[in-house]
Amino acid sequence: MTAWRQRIDQRALLALRILAAGLAGLSVVTLVVAGTARTTVLNHRYYQAVLDDEHAYDRLYDEVLVDPASAHVTSDLLGRLPIPEATVLSNLKIVLPPTTLRGLVDEQISHALRYLRGDEATLRLTVDLHPVIANIEVLADIYLSDLVASLQKRATPDFPAFRKELDAALDELAAGRRPANLPTVALNADEQASVQQALLKLVPKAARVEVAPTVAAALKTGDLAAALAAVGPFVLRDKTTGATLDLTTLVGDGTWEIVPDLQKEDINLGAVNTARSFTKLVDGPLQILAVLVGLAAFAFLWLSSASAHHRRTVVTGEVFAIAGAVVLGAMLVVRWQAHSVVRHAPAGWPPSVRSLIIDVQHRGADLLFWAGLIGAVIPLGIGLLMIGGGWLWHRLSSGVQFTRRHHVVLLAGIGVVVLGTLIGGTLAPAAAGHNQLRCLGSADMCKLRYDQAAYLATHNSMSTTASRFIGPLQDPDITNQLDEGARALLIDTHTWEQPSEIAAKLAVDPDFPPDLKAQLPSLINRVNPPRPGLWLCHAVCRAGAIPLVATLRSVGAWLSANPSEVVTLIIQDDITGAQTASAFADAGLSRLLYTPSSDPSAQWPTLGEMVRSDRRLVVFAEVGSGPAPWYANFYQYGMETPFAFSSPGAMSCVPNRGGVGKRLFLVNHFITVSGGSRLAAGEVNGRQFVLDRVHRCEAARGAPVNFVAVDYATIGDTLSAVDALNAERLRAR
Repeated sequence: MTAWRQRIDQRALLALRILAAGLAGLSVVTLVVAGTARTTVLNHRYYQAVLDDEHAYDRLYDEVLVDPASAHVTSDLLGRLPIPEATVLSNLKIVLPPTTLRGLVDEQISHALRYLRGDEATLRLTVDLHPVIANIEVLADIYLSDLVASLQKRATPDFPAFRKELDAALDELAAGRRPANLPTVALNADEQASVQQALLKLVPKAARVEVAPTVAAALKTGDLAAALAAVGPFVLRDKTTGATLDLTTLVGDGTWEIVPDLQKEDINLGAVNTARSFTKLVDGPLQILAVLVGLAAFAFLWLSSASAHHRRTVVTGEVFAIAGAVVLGAMLVVRWQAHSVVRHAPAGWPPSVRSLIIDVQHRGADLLFWAGLIGAVIPLGIGLLMIGGGWLWHRLSSGVQFTRRHHVVLLAGIGVVVLGTLIGGTLAPAAAGHNQLRCLGSADMCKLRYDQAAYLATHNSMSTTASRFIGPLQDPDITNQLDEGARALLIDTHTWEQPSEIAAKLAVDPDFPPDLKAQLPSLINRVNPPRPGLWLCHAVCRAGAIPLVATLRSVGAWLSANPSEVVTLIIQDDITGAQTASAFADAGLSRLLYTPSSDPSAQWPTLGEMVRSDRRLVVFAEVGSGPAPWYANFYQYGMETPFAFSSPGAMSCVPNRGGVGKRLFLVNHFITVSGGSRLAAGEVNGRQFVLDRVHRCEAARGAPVNFVAVDYATIGDTLSAVDALNAERLRAR
């Protein structure tokens, strides 16, 4: 025993050692907690991981923004933009693309982290809306570019000049003067009355009697400019000279301050302030203090222990192990009580928002728990290793020898564990699945006939946000639709239309809003000349087009990469059967095409038979058929429901094309109100809504539904409903 230890009373030494052990353990606990905080609540990647794990960005598009309970908020915002609301919703991922959304969220995470670290005195969450505004202006340009070019008699529009002219016109209207260069418009009596009523609604009631005769007289002669000038001073009273189309005027300086809005909604930010007092501490001087105190405490324990080195090692290990166990216990308690710290959104918020907020919080708590658990296991493991090492050291130093037999047994045991893990984890599952046929992801599905199975179908599959269609009805491109579970694609084949054909094609298509139908012919004739070749278009190729052969090749590549899948194409054919057959041959799909029986009433093969034969692509035409034997008319083999429903309550199961009594059954399950409706998709694509309607239609027709065709297939739970239908049919076999 050293001299200084001899001079210290043993009881005092024991007390000091206990104190040192406590301080050492507390230092370890502090460092583990600080490390957990740095990897979670003080780490940018933690927040993005939480959002990604909960698919928060997808859910924002596919649940929150299409929630009927959110409709009034969406309408208030979009009503201020110079583009129809339905158009903005259809093109939502152009207006607010995922990259822009992620950037906006990253900005808020950075603000919050600076506040939690103490770098900012107040919590300031601000969203720079300029990227969104820029995207809206891009969308506006899509709709306005050809119109502006036509007015300017140019091949391409000069928007700065157009804005300058429009500013001048607005200044004239604000002063009550008739602007120049506005054409005369011939209106019939009904149109005059309608326009007059709309204009007078903008005028205060007290002034309508005075203004009405001027408006009526101007409209009678078709002088719309004079009518606008009459109401201009009332509508543009507060307008300053030099107005602009710059959409930042709609949102002030283009910055949205979030915190005041949260406070208006009675969102309590006290928890954030409490967390800040903790995070500032653990991310700052407390860590340094813990390191210094810990080093001093461990040094004292080491030096004050018995001279045997194994004993010093064991004591140090015990401190580490106890500290790790304390943190582990604390994390288990936090896990147990996690539900009590989850904050619920106000009751008046839309259900989709409340659900997303709760799920994100739960996922955040899960990741925090696992980070803390790993942090606790590290000192616990170090401590146990030191304790075990000290014990082994003591045994060896005491003369106990391990025999050859002990070494052989130890090595054999390790080998058995390692080999067993390898075999059980890799070889066994592979052997279990060897040669097991799977169809649509399941061995059981191979037993169903093609005409017994249900498939998620995407309506107007080619009309996507990804391909920048005007008025898209899907978001992902066709390959990604297949990845997301679609197994039937409803596509339209076209050649590029001549200008004279545009109005006629639009007239019969319900998926374009009426105002867009009226604008498109003049918007797109001038600067979008016809292109040769075969295309997938939505009514008119100038409103969006992707090449047919290249798209078919991508479908073939997907089928090659997914050899257990069966895919159906139902083509609204505006090209000939011979052109279609040539396109499929050029795309290299001949080997995959299935030829149905010439007898539409004959049984179809099982999915297993189709997969074994590698004839897994079924192709139907809506209008024509042939000459290729695999290219049959769908309505000879199948029947459908109507497809022009204006509201969810109007969705019926009455016979439409194909009549009744066919083996295949297509349910058109989408709402068409001034084009496709994202908001409606949020309701009708719900799992239970789909199941209820399918069951009604099956009862009415006495046949199973095969194809459930939806708009915006990534919204809602249609795929879950389709899986439930297939499960029902497997049970009924």
